Amino acid sequence: MGLLDQKVVVVTGASSGIGEKTAEVLAAEGAKVVLAARRAEKLKAVEQRIIENGGEAFSVSADVSVREDCDRVVEETIAKYGRIDVLINNAGIGDKQMAITRCSDEWWRQIVAVNQDSVFYMTRAALVYMEKQGEGSIVNISSIGGVFANAGIAYSAAKAAVVAMTKNVAIQFAGKGIRCNAVCPGPTITPLLSKDELATFDQEFMKICNEHICRSVPKAEAVDQANAVLFFASDLSKAVTGQALVVDYGCNL
Repeated sequence: MGLLDQKVVVVTGASSGIGEKTAEVLAAEGAKVVLAARRAEKLKAVEQRIIENGGEAFSVSADVSVREDCDRVVEETIAKYGRIDVLINNAGIGDKQMAITRCSDEWWRQIVAVNQDSVFYMTRAALVYMEKQGEGSIVNISSIGGVFANAGIAYSAAKAAVVAMTKNVAIQFAGKGIRCNAVCPGPTITPLLSKDELATFDQEFMKICNEHICRSVPKAEAVDQANAVLFFASDLSKAVTGQALVVDYGCNL
């Protein structure tokens, strides 16, 4: 038996990186995985791979920075499975290490919409059904930027808000069968940290931030973050709520 046998799990940002690997790991543990992301073609490829490996997956193309899309993801999940046991708020974009003095209003709003607003919209929509069930687990993907502020201004602020929302929801539902925790990845090998992508970062502020991160420790892999998510999603952590777990090989110690 898997740790998530027959559990219905929604994963946002499931078309690549940490979200993709998380969906695969949870499906391997018996979950019925609902995949949500904007890129329909890549989303379908993840869905097909999970099914080919013996898992169950269902994809919904959506932009989770939009409230109506978040509501639709939840509604389609309920229509297909009748419940939501676990919500993984993983969708996010990097802000290219943008310093405050070079961060435009438009850039700020885009980063906050995807990294912060989506967590609020998805969580609020899912809690309607989790409350009726009397149980559920919400896992938010924050970042070391949200804990140590060693990232761009918009990203650090949005990811710090994710940690605060995590604790706030945990307070509301403590002892009521619904838990809310956060995973805070450090540097992780994903397309967001490719050489080409890093070249688009604010090089001056990235250099400053890197002075506050130990670069000699290994980078985490997406599966390391997925395993941390699995812990919070499953009953292995049934007594744990309101916590933010940093997964970074100790680069901020």
